[in-house]
Amino acid sequence: DFLNRAYSLHSQSNPLHPDLWPSASKFESEIISMTGNMLGGDDQVCGAISSGGTESILLAMKAYRDWAIDKKGIKNPEMVAPTTAHAAFDKASQYFNISLIRVPVDQNYKADVAAMRNAVTKNTAVIIGSAVSFPHGVIDPIPELSEMAQERGIGFHTDACLGGFVLPWAKKLGYDIPDFDFSLPGVTSISVDTHKYGYAPKGSSVILYRNSDLRSYQFFAITEWPGGLYCSPTFAGSRPGGPVAACWAALLAMGEKGYLDATQHILETGERIRIGIEGIEDLHVLGDPLWVIAFGSETLDIYQIMELMTQKGWSLNGLHHPPCVHLCVTLRHTEDGVAEKFLKDLKESVEHVRNHPEEKTGSAPVYGMAATLPFRGVVSDLLKKYLEVLYKT
Repeated sequence: DFLNRAYSLHSQSNPLHPDLWPSASKFESEIISMTGNMLGGDDQVCGAISSGGTESILLAMKAYRDWAIDKKGIKNPEMVAPTTAHAAFDKASQYFNISLIRVPVDQNYKADVAAMRNAVTKNTAVIIGSAVSFPHGVIDPIPELSEMAQERGIGFHTDACLGGFVLPWAKKLGYDIPDFDFSLPGVTSISVDTHKYGYAPKGSSVILYRNSDLRSYQFFAITEWPGGLYCSPTFAGSRPGGPVAACWAALLAMGEKGYLDATQHILETGERIRIGIEGIEDLHVLGDPLWVIAFGSETLDIYQIMELMTQKGWSLNGLHHPPCVHLCVTLRHTEDGVAEKFLKDLKESVEHVRNHPEEKTGSAPVYGMAATLPFRGVVSDLLKKYLEVLYKT
């Protein structure tokens, strides 16, 4: 109710017009400052507010493309990223005509430093690492990757959309968290979602840059349009002020103590769930996650297990390469009895699939087909057809 009230008070404001809505611009500036400070930034670190993690990533990759063309004389800029980096980097590749070099990860599902080094060429504009990766919840070796980027005089982007509001607080709580932010001199930009573990309403994210020179390549300005002088910091022209105001309110309301408490509950629950999954016969956990826990099975259909868990009211994400599912532990899972209920339901689902391996219901056959179909264009076409169906009335 508190965030809804903050939202409604600014539902008609528009940060595109700071002369009319100075408070919206003030909110944005303070959100960027607070987030940058949390992520090891100095007074040179700057950024912008976007509508979500995908837009934050797109903005950064557009900036690196234009920076590489202008400063490095690169005609065909490239991005180098592990296969586990978010799909938004593929979207940036398609939208902005930047070649994306995907590099296989190591046995722990982390970026392979040697393989990433071999993928860097004279056309590389930026190297990418995740903290944490969306599929498996692990942290790429960002100290090594960012040092590599710094040595070559190119950009390094940490995608902390999922982990940016957990890892800094986990570190303060004493967890062994490797450096991933602006404390590393080679990190030149960070994407972080306030609307995930920052507990702001949906529709807010932050893209941070080490300095304003790099950020300037994100901006758009035109001077010869008959409609007058026009500029905008992000892709949108008019932007809703409601999410900005509610995000600002969420950050202030949570404060350091709020984020520390939330992080502690989430990590303790994540550990309990991970240990519980590892104790279930036929299941294994991928990598060494903290709270985004991916698990699979060498003997059972993991997608059928996911389908049974869906029927029991749980929401798991289906993944592939390899076939697995994951759970993002949130504050909801930290409530009394929830983690225990999850593990009980998961054990029952595993036992059912073990005893009825022939059953294929719900989305399980679709995920199984998508994971094994050799013609990826067919799967892509099916996904686009699915989107078309969503828009039918």
